[in-house]
Amino acid sequence: MTKIHPVILCGGSGTRLWPLSRKSYPKQFAPLLGPESLFQATARRLSGADFAAPLILTNADFRFIVTEQLAATGIAPSAVLIEPAARSTAPAVLAAALWLAQTDPDGVMLVAPSDHAIPDAAGFRNSVAEALPRALAGDLVTFGIVPLRAETGFGYLQLADAGAARATTPQPLARFVEKPDVARAAALLEGGDCLWNAGIFLFSIAAILEAYRRLAPALYSAVEAAVAGATADLGFIRLAPAPWQGLEDISIDYAIMEKAGNLAVLPYAGGWSDLGGWDAVWHETGPDAAGVVCHGPATALDCQDTLLRAEAPGQQVVGLGLENLIVVAMPDAVLVADKSRAQEVKGVVAALKARGAPQAEAFPRDHRPWGWFESLALGDRFQVKRIVVHPGAALSLQSHVHRAEHWIVVAGTAQVTVDDTVALVTENQSVYIPLGAKHRLANPGRLPLTLIEVQTGSYLGEDDITRYEDIYARG
Repeated sequence: MTKIHPVILCGGSGTRLWPLSRKSYPKQFAPLLGPESLFQATARRLSGADFAAPLILTNADFRFIVTEQLAATGIAPSAVLIEPAARSTAPAVLAAALWLAQTDPDGVMLVAPSDHAIPDAAGFRNSVAEALPRALAGDLVTFGIVPLRAETGFGYLQLADAGAARATTPQPLARFVEKPDVARAAALLEGGDCLWNAGIFLFSIAAILEAYRRLAPALYSAVEAAVAGATADLGFIRLAPAPWQGLEDISIDYAIMEKAGNLAVLPYAGGWSDLGGWDAVWHETGPDAAGVVCHGPATALDCQDTLLRAEAPGQQVVGLGLENLIVVAMPDAVLVADKSRAQEVKGVVAALKARGAPQAEAFPRDHRPWGWFESLALGDRFQVKRIVVHPGAALSLQSHVHRAEHWIVVAGTAQVTVDDTVALVTENQSVYIPLGAKHRLANPGRLPLTLIEVQTGSYLGEDDITRYEDIYARG
């Protein structure tokens, strides 16, 4: 039986869902619709008897988040490929195909973004099964979503057969349609022969490699060199940077799909959303009879068609008499916007970046390979952090030029190295790290380690670190 290789793309930034989604921790890793992230839900959806282990493509900043979140689902990847730079989907899909061809040249790959919501996982897998014979026959199959409204945020797929929009088997494609304006979107919806372009693809490895060789030979040569020069790094595969840097930033639609003749489209009528804005999150979360969605410690009084999200346990967000609003409260930033302008939130990020506000891109909780930390208080010459270290994990052996630190353990047991001294520090105990001392923090236990760190000094930036040893091979 042919097993399908899921290829999950998770390098995007998702600025329309600011402040929950940011450059340092984008929407695919956030629990937007439930306890699991969109990335975790995608991995679960593309797993089971018909699927091989997933191949993940991401960037260096997200590599440890990817493995941590996958481990929480119990799903082990076949490999995690690290892209040296963001170059859109055409190079990423080709790199995946070349990598898979080394071990399964006759296989089939299913390419999917990591940030889509598809509630009916079984129904989607059934649709993939319907498309598989065409992929095995050499067609490049794309999935089109039966449209629910005149949407200007998506590209469209126009079917050759006007009556086939609700077919359950792959159909011939007439043409791709760029993102339309409002009038054109309404006409496409009324015509009944167009589907939303979901950016999900199924094809044999041999067929897609042949398409790249024929339609994008320069791209093929460069990505082939990047894969051939890939190196292993702590369980990750780093694609060679030199051939990758010169690649064109181009989607697979433009590079391949719009030029290929062996295309087929499978209409999908199940639930689907790319969660491209807070209005989509409002819709997918399920508004009540008044059109209100509350998430976290949020309360709506006499509100209509409004989303209220509180993302910190210590907050209380209360809406009174609100209508058609989006309110998202993070510990360090709050968004209040008219729901009809949800697509303009990316402009908020641009405005904050222009002002130099760190909230534009930096998430308040900083995720590291060993765990995470967050700043609780920041003053002129001091900072207080909460640090959580995963079981068995350890920070680097390091020193600081400008600050001293005081660690207070509040849960778990810490193994602390200060110069030549190694000691266990348990709950309610503390240790002082003098300025300039070589030190390391590790969690030797089976439960997460939580401590409060108090920093004092003339400079408290994260770049005041000299690393001597690091199990994660960071510089």
